[in-house]
Amino acid sequence: MYYTYLILTDNDSLYCGYTDDLVKRFQKHLSGKGAKYTRAHKPVKIVYSKEFSTKSEAMKEEARIKKLTHQEKLKLFS
Repeated sequence: MYYTYLILTDNDSLYCGYTDDLVKRFQKHLSGKGAKYTRAHKPVKIVYSKEFSTKSEAMKEEARIKKLTHQEKLKLFS
């Protein structure tokens, strides 16, 4: 399984990504080794995730979400 996810950061921004292991990936973000963005903007929690059967589907969803405005991203998990 693959997942597309949104992480809320300490300054209320949102980081979007995809992975095949949600827990392990979040731990990498917490340790500062997940992504350049989450090294500068400390992750607080995963606020949204969606499961997909293929990597391609998860990547397409990530690309779609990244095009959304901040308000539209908030609606995904509100």
